[in-house]
Amino acid sequence: MIKVLLADDQALVRAGFKALLDAQADMTVVAEAGDGAEAIQLAGLHKPDVVLMDIRMPGTDGLTATRQMPPGPKIIILTTFELDEYVFEALRGGASGFLVKDTEPAELIQAVRVVANGEALLSPSVTRRLIGEYASRAKEPIAADGLEQLTDREREVLSLVGTGMTNDEIAAKLFMSPATAKTHVSRAMMKLHARDRAQLVVIAYESGLVKPGWL
Repeated sequence: MIKVLLADDQALVRAGFKALLDAQADMTVVAEAGDGAEAIQLAGLHKPDVVLMDIRMPGTDGLTATRQMPPGPKIIILTTFELDEYVFEALRGGASGFLVKDTEPAELIQAVRVVANGEALLSPSVTRRLIGEYASRAKEPIAADGLEQLTDREREVLSLVGTGMTNDEIAAKLFMSPATAKTHVSRAMMKLHARDRAQLVVIAYESGLVKPGWL
């Protein structure tokens, strides 16, 4: 059973999500929060697997709450706009992906399952646009911890992950099987202590492996 925490300042939105998720045989909404501070408190109390976090809330917003969330839950950022300026910061802060609020119900359900399974929820096309739009405003490249441990091939794969490529696209570009590409991605995650693919994207550009002008 996937335990979900809903964090949104609009009660009607929470009610809609709750009805949808509770109707699934493998999901249950364990708590609802009206702001980020309450979400942090309830996450510590209920130990959810996934948090659906509205990024714009009064008081403690979703970006701050994502950064302060206790270890454990995977966070999906909910936003009204695909290219919300805060989404990129939320990914840096620990979110596993994001959804626009008017997404189809089936996509929301699938997103919760994907993230609960440890995968990142990143549409390649949106990832590319996000990086192109906002990465140029980010801080100067940093030396990512463990980057020197990567093989040349793993660094190459990491740079392609950073541009928003899927494993299949990476495999085609580097003339390898999708399984091999997935292995390289997994090894890079392990060496860089990345929670998921979303964090790999952040590491790729913050370490200078990917630059906005390349996209």
